[in-house]
Amino acid sequence: MSKSESDCGLDVALAVMGGKWKPLILYHLGYGPKRFGDLRRLVAGISEKVLIHELRELVASGVLIRHDYREVPPRVDYTVTPFGETLVEALRPLCAWGTAHRRHVEATRNDRAPDESRPAASR
Repeated sequence: MSKSESDCGLDVALAVMGGKWKPLILYHLGYGPKRFGDLRRLVAGISEKVLIHELRELVASGVLIRHDYREVPPRVDYTVTPFGETLVEALRPLCAWGTAHRRHVEATRNDRAPDESRPAASR
């Protein structure tokens, strides 16, 4: 193992799926192929420009396949590759953890909110 490699492969995983949006995109595509418009609705808060960028990066990494049906009107969908499925499987326990601990994390975040964001009665 070289000096730049660590015992933990998180650096590799995060290089492929790091950031705010890619895990959410992969989560939704883990249930089957989706069209661009479907993903835009499912991944709440993502802009069209960012979704396009993230999908291109996931395709370039070999995690997704972009299937262009060459029809008018245009029809394109995205599917997880077998390689990408291994990443989706790795994300599922993290998803379960987040679901199980959502209230705790939200409560902790609310406790750390700046005084200005709290109602006057709670200050």
